[in-house]
Amino acid sequence: MVDHTVTAFDDDLSELRGLIAQMGGLAERAIVEAMEALKRHDLEAAEAIIAGDKQIDALEMQVERLAVQLIALRAPLANDLREVVAALKIAGVIERVGDYAKNIARRIAAIEDHGDIEPLSVLPAMAVLASTMVHDVLDAYAARDPEAAIRVVESDRAVDDFYNSLFRVLVTYMMENPASIGQVAHLLFIAKNLERVGDHATNIAEMVYYAATGIHMGERERGAGLSA
Repeated sequence: MVDHTVTAFDDDLSELRGLIAQMGGLAERAIVEAMEALKRHDLEAAEAIIAGDKQIDALEMQVERLAVQLIALRAPLANDLREVVAALKIAGVIERVGDYAKNIARRIAAIEDHGDIEPLSVLPAMAVLASTMVHDVLDAYAARDPEAAIRVVESDRAVDDFYNSLFRVLVTYMMENPASIGQVAHLLFIAKNLERVGDHATNIAEMVYYAATGIHMGERERGAGLSA
């Protein structure tokens, strides 16, 4: 990190980074806990995840206020301006990741007797991939590491491919077990939420790359098929 003549500016940037890290940690944990609640059909834990989303929303507002204040009072240029703008955008994306975790938690109550739904056992593996992307992109942001950001983008293909494969498995399962259609439809929405988490982690990675290098990352190749 470059030291600035105005020490308060460094303090403000550090606070901004800290808020982003706190937001990201909460969103990552919410995804993991939502999947644990789904596996256990833990309605109390699901409600806690839904309520906890308000904390992520409040942190996003703090980031927005601080970023606007920094731009207005410090008039940052070049690298500093890129970092402030990136933090502002990243906070918005993390807020959406928190929303996806909340959406998963909200569907848990509608999935009853899910021990009989075989494809449910595959969802946690997809959730691990998606939450790992969130964890890794936050590490890339903290380290200002463009190479790590590229690796996060590359890993999104695995999440997309996983979703496309899972989509086909779930649709086949519904055709073979018509009585399960209502509940399996909820699992499809959960899988889609996880796929979107991977997309949003990729969006953050692109912002990290730009903030660190001043160059926009090239168009990424996506997994084939349904998520294109």
